[in-house]
Amino acid sequence: MFIGTGLGIILGFAIQFAAKFPKNPLEITWINESTKWFSLFGNGFIDLIRMIVIPLIIISIIHIIISMKKDAKIKQLTIYTLVTLLSTVAISAVVGFIISYVFKIGLNSTIASGSSDIKEVQSLIDIFRNLIPKNPIESMASSNVIAVVIFSIFIGTAAKKMGKIYAKTMETFNKLIEASHKIIVSITMSIINLMPYAIIPLLANTIAQRGIKSILDVILFIVALYIAVIIMFLVHMILLSVFGFNPITYIKKAIPVLILAFTSRSSLGCLPVTIETLESMGCNSSTSTFVSSLGSTTGMNGCAGIFPAMLIIMISNITDYPINLGFMIMALLVVTISSIGIAGVPGTATTSASINLSAVGLGQYFDLTSPILAVDPILDMARTMLNINGVLTTSLIVDKNLKQIDMNKFKDMNAKIDGSFM
Repeated sequence: MFIGTGLGIILGFAIQFAAKFPKNPLEITWINESTKWFSLFGNGFIDLIRMIVIPLIIISIIHIIISMKKDAKIKQLTIYTLVTLLSTVAISAVVGFIISYVFKIGLNSTIASGSSDIKEVQSLIDIFRNLIPKNPIESMASSNVIAVVIFSIFIGTAAKKMGKIYAKTMETFNKLIEASHKIIVSITMSIINLMPYAIIPLLANTIAQRGIKSILDVILFIVALYIAVIIMFLVHMILLSVFGFNPITYIKKAIPVLILAFTSRSSLGCLPVTIETLESMGCNSSTSTFVSSLGSTTGMNGCAGIFPAMLIIMISNITDYPINLGFMIMALLVVTISSIGIAGVPGTATTSASINLSAVGLGQYFDLTSPILAVDPILDMARTMLNINGVLTTSLIVDKNLKQIDMNKFKDMNAKIDGSFM
């Protein structure tokens, strides 16, 4: 993983150097063509991951429910997960507000209106309603993970209930799910093994396609966001310490999936590796699958917490919009609640920015974010890594509260999954 990361950085800067650090790299034919070939391998790996995500969620959740014992803590699992995810989003938003204030993001800014269009904004009621799987196939096609999770829970619960009434009839279904689960995990593991090689073109592409000039124009925002991410990462480590987890051990085991998140910029695409990592940390299979599936698009500390919070302050400063205690409380509530509503929508960070800016009365100034969105891949690398770290942290805390975590396995640096995620 580290070798792949290093090679990707070197390759990306080598391309920029060979082209003499152009302002618009993609206008140079050979760079444009080269990065297309890189995307075949790098983004092709992400496509393979996405190919397996929805089947993995559906089969894993059904398998978990029909295999659950009578004393399974589904209600507690759901409550603990939502409370922890929303709490960490609220904390990350506060971190974003504070960092933006300290760095004076937006004050004395030279940012002018751009061509960025605001996303279609719906009311929170409509957004929550769209999470109901009225069309499961459409939800699967659009990667609406919450809807897929809800649909899978209905199937698993019905299968569990019918298994008690029609034991012999349901035996065939249970065996089918068991066999399907083994197959889907085998495919997943084969894809995951390609990860160290995929990191090279993924990282090289990000660096090669972004002109140095475009980065320098918004360098203050980039630096501030990365500092905010680091601070929130430390908050995660403190939370883990409070719940009895050794942060050093945690980091050693989490590094592979965090690197993948940083280079792939896809929380959903990291889902199989996230579950694998939690398994190696001794996390219960029910907790790791449920929290990872939900957290891959919900309660994202980076995309739905820090980023929209910083944009709200930036736009407020640019437009001289009054920032007072009432405004900050409203912004915090909006950021926290909408972190659930944006689940499963492509372009999560941009959509989150649209929803949050509109909700606090700044929607008409969305075009002022265009210079920031121009370097979004640079920002998205840190945001996605924090998203995944938040999911890992939440899973461990929830499992500890449910008294299901295997601490001996967490401490064992040689612990690996058994190939079943179970």
